[in-house]
Amino acid sequence: MRTAITGSIATDHLMVFPGRFTDHLVADQLKNVSLSFLADTLEVRRGGVAANIAFGMGQLGLAPVLVGAVGPDFADYQVWLKQHGVDTDSVHVSHEHQTARFVCTTDSVQNQIATFYAGAMSEARRIALAPVADRAGTLDLVVIAPNDPEAMLRHTADCRELGIPFAADPSQQLARLDGESVRRLLDGPRFLFSNEYEAALLQERTGWSAEQVLQRVGTWITTLGAQGVRIERAGEAPILVPAAPTTGPTEPTGVGDAFRAGFLAGVSWNLSLRRSAELGCAIATVVLESVGTQEYVLSAADLLERLRAGYGPASAAELATHLVVLS
Repeated sequence: MRTAITGSIATDHLMVFPGRFTDHLVADQLKNVSLSFLADTLEVRRGGVAANIAFGMGQLGLAPVLVGAVGPDFADYQVWLKQHGVDTDSVHVSHEHQTARFVCTTDSVQNQIATFYAGAMSEARRIALAPVADRAGTLDLVVIAPNDPEAMLRHTADCRELGIPFAADPSQQLARLDGESVRRLLDGPRFLFSNEYEAALLQERTGWSAEQVLQRVGTWITTLGAQGVRIERAGEAPILVPAAPTTGPTEPTGVGDAFRAGFLAGVSWNLSLRRSAELGCAIATVVLESVGTQEYVLSAADLLERLRAGYGPASAAELATHLVVLS
């Protein structure tokens, strides 16, 4: 099964200030703020929702097609993704803007000052999926992950016109999308991904009840944090999959993207929805215990142990044949 992942590709610049921002704010001068904080550390991490999902699927040997827009500064990042099994030949390179960038400084009490620069991501709306399908061969699924809003709408429309099944994953962009746009994104996807808050927000945006949403989507996957995942289909009892055991969280950023990578891998291997979600949850815990969204390494032995501990020997046995690529 060949999957294309459309969405954001970004670089995160994360800094730490050892003091407290609030100690440097003068109450009667808040209309004229001009501050500079000397950071002790800087971490530059590769990120972006589409790139994170593709990275996870690439490690599992699935050669996902990454579709998004970047700047001329993407060269090193592109090499990294290719080394990890991602097809980047359909990524649009801007001649005008740099790759999207998230710059964030965190102080000693976890207050944050951050700026997100969309940059080249705004050009993702120029990407048509027909040439991607022609180049990559038959596409069995296209994931519409958070991106430039116009790009998300265009890619959804392209999938309908080309007859390609798609997954809707509006997540962070729900705050930017109006009700009509969200309704267009939810018109007939094979899968819908959300977390609990996003599930409530998309109902508010569309004016639809949960039942009405389920009438329009094939399968609705809702991540529940430490409680695991809920999978729903119209007219069927929900499937509840608990979270995989973990030694303790280190950094939650990218955990949802890792779950999607594992779930989509299971779907690609024609596994059941439950088994696909179990694999997604197991990979999510690997990322939860790591720092950075693409700094982890998957191993068959580790994943199988997590599957046995969380879901029993039958789960590990069924997935073992698919995880040999990691051995």
